[in-house]
This record gives sequence, C-alpha cells and structure tokens, in this order.
Amino acid sequence: MKALVLDAKWEPRPDYALSEWEKATGKAITGSAVWRYPKLEVREWPDPRPGPNEVLLEVKACGVCGSDMHFYETDADHYILYPGLTKFPTVLGHEFSGKVIEVGKEVKNLQVGDMVTVEEMQWCGRCTPCRNGFPNHCEYLEEIGFTIPGAFANYIAVDSKFCWKIDAIAERFGSEEKGYEVGALTEPTCVAYNGMFARAGGFKPGQYVSVFGAGPIGLAAIGLARAAGAGKIVAFEVSPQRRELAKKVGADFVYDPREVKASEVMKELSQGEGFDFHVEAAGAPHLTVLEMEKALAVNAKIVQIGRAAQRVPMYLETLQVRGSQVFGAQGHSGNGTFPNVIRLVASGRLDLSPIITARYKLEETVDAIARSTSRTDGKILVKPS
Repeated sequence: MKALVLDAKWEPRPDYALSEWEKATGKAITGSAVWRYPKLEVREWPDPRPGPNEVLLEVKACGVCGSDMHFYETDADHYILYPGLTKFPTVLGHEFSGKVIEVGKEVKNLQVGDMVTVEEMQWCGRCTPCRNGFPNHCEYLEEIGFTIPGAFANYIAVDSKFCWKIDAIAERFGSEEKGYEVGALTEPTCVAYNGMFARAGGFKPGQYVSVFGAGPIGLAAIGLARAAGAGKIVAFEVSPQRRELAKKVGADFVYDPREVKASEVMKELSQGEGFDFHVEAAGAPHLTVLEMEKALAVNAKIVQIGRAAQRVPMYLETLQVRGSQVFGAQGHSGNGTFPNVIRLVASGRLDLSPIITARYKLEETVDAIARSTSRTDGKILVKPS
C-alpha cells in the first residue's frame, strides 16, 4: 500500500543523556533531542494484517496535526521540533476515521462495514497508571503515528478496544462521507475535552472562558465551551483566518493578542472580576499564562493543553490570593471522553465541521503538511480513499 513515511537519523544532541530504556527500545522520550534530518515521503509500505483482537480499517480521512508539522519543521541544527515520544521510521497520521473491512477472530464489538474513529494513545491496561485510571500516562504506551504505523495510508490495523463507532455522526450530517470527515476531528476534540473536563474538572454553566490559540485544539475548546454553557467566550489568536473560524464555532469575542493586552480585555469583559476558566492551546505559555495570571477570577482554573518544552515563571502568590489552580493535560483516553465527544457531535450540540478548510489526496500529504506550517488553516484533511 501507499503511506506517508517519516525517517530520520538517530543522533542524540551532545548534551542529551540517553536512558537505558531509550537505548534498548530505539524510542526517543524527547524526540527533538534525538531525531535529526527528517525525511517525509509517500512510498510503498507493507500491507497491515489484523491480529486476533484487531480490525483492519480502510482509512477514509486523516487530519494534519501540529505534531505532524513539527516533524516537518526543524531547528537550526536540523532536529525535529516535536518534543515527545517517537520511533522512526514509521507512518505518520493519528487523527482519523475509517471503515472496518476485516475483523480478527476474537473481535466481538465490531463488524465489517462499521464506521469508526480510533484512539491514538495505545495504552496497555496492565501497568499501574492504567490500572489506576490514567491510561494517558501508560508506562508501556505506544502512539499511532509516533511509535507505530499511523493513518496517512490506505489501511491500518488497530486493536478493536481503541475503536469507537461514528455511525451516529454520519446520521447527523446525512452523509457517510461527511461522517468520516467530521469523525476524523474526534481525536483532537478529545484532547481538548480531556484537558478541560477530565483533568481540570470543567466550569459551571455561565462562567467565563478564555481560549488562547485557535488552532484545531483551541477551536475544539471553543466549541466545547459553548456546548457546556459558558456565559462568555473570548479567544486570542494571531491568524486572521483562524480568528474568523473561532467566531464560527462559538467565540463571543476574538482578538489578535499582538494588538491588545489580553489581561486587560478579560478584565473589561468581566467588569474587573476576571475569567473563571483559561485554556492554553497556543503552545506559548511564556506569553499566554502571564496574561491569564493577571485576569484570574477567584477560584479560577488554567489548563495547559498546548505543548511547549520550556519553563514558565509564575507568581504563586497570585494563585494563592485568587484561590486558583493550574492543570496539566496530556492525551485523550479514558473518562468516557471519546463516546461523550461523539454524542455531542451526533446531538448537534457540537459542530466543528466549519473548521475543515482543506482536503488533500494521499499522494499530496507532504504538501498538506507543508501548508499547515502557515498556521492559518483550521483542520487540513488527507483522504486516502
């Protein structure tokens, strides 16, 4: 089959100390400190075969993620920018939907013809974090499109326990094709949902929500905030195209943070009381968190979803005086996240279809990722079939 394959040179930075686990597994815990000279190309890759508990999917739609962009972009020393768990070569792509075309002999929850989307976090279910209810922090985690083959391909084989049916989404939109497209948005939406509700505990209907960054995760956060009954939603985004998308999915006020002081805007919009819930989806906490800190309502929450491998100074006295909390969030699994997001979309209470701004064929995937580096689109989809 055809697939988008990423290969890179294993060349740890001089100041990076490889762990024994990294040496033994060939996986980099901090990819940006190990993988150099990445090469992306659509080429032949072995056809996957489903195991006893797996299903074979024909990939219908796969979204371009910021992590894919950070594999394509490099720093001055030609290291990838993505800071997380990685093992190459592998097939990229992890935000996807597909049709079940074959089932393993032990599979009982799916059948040929089912429409599904899939969790990217492949948790083991047996380690201590998994058994304690923290699958996103699995000690033996595999990640589709990062450490094992992904979905920028014609086909992918996955364990059925990670699959969730999206037939109801197709019914909502009255189109199987639209169902697959919107179904592919489930994974990034679940990342926002996990951070906002599973990790940070959400907010009370009527409370004020800020979202910094209106890329796909931020746009999903805006849509979710609206669906959850936020009294006021303000978004801060540098891209004019994304600012328009933020309005379409539910933001009441949208600003370019280079032209206003975000904290002052939030103070004005809240009559000086501050905002109750702040979402960092820009991956620039050294700029955004400082503004959030100045506009904390009493008992406010900050949730860090955007990825940024950097330290951020915070004045803890403010957190104490305002009785506020900061939450870290990673992943999207567990806590009913996938089925809850699918239900929201199927009910019509959450519609992120307007954020799909471009569609590419599989052989054009490198072009699709290159386009994403402009940081002006909502969600770019690759449609292999």
